[in-house]
Amino acid sequence: MAKKGKKTNVMRILDKEKIDYDTKSYDYTEEDLSGVHAAAALGYDADMVFKTIVTKGDKTGPVVFCLPSEKEIDLKAAARVSGNKSVEMIHVKELPGLTGYIRGGCSPIGMKKEFPTYIDESCYNHERISISAGQRGRQVLIAPKDLVELIHAEAADLTQK
Repeated sequence: MAKKGKKTNVMRILDKEKIDYDTKSYDYTEEDLSGVHAAAALGYDADMVFKTIVTKGDKTGPVVFCLPSEKEIDLKAAARVSGNKSVEMIHVKELPGLTGYIRGGCSPIGMKKEFPTYIDESCYNHERISISAGQRGRQVLIAPKDLVELIHAEAADLTQK
């Protein structure tokens, strides 16, 4: 469980659900809020740090995708797995109102509403993955299985080849 620092909403949810996690903090700048930067700052492999991408499907409305920080989302695959003909990224200005999070601190845990969520199947290649703790400069390490169950995600191949 988290040992020090003020707990984020993500951490409180994990505590409430009795899900084991660790938390790490790192320095960031407004110019680089990427998961690749987070991975480098924390000494993690970039493929175990997952970023959260919020899109809008033409049929379903908001859809959330989690994928390794160094990968790009395949929007056609994302549309297909989510039951849409197309998905498009939401504008960064819409993020706080829709999710309760800001760019660089968006977590798939604890959004304002539970949206259909898909995680890249490569998450299962790791014992633990790192995701945003819901705040810039904070990450939580969690077992992929625990994350998938908590957020009711579906694993799929989401990245461009």
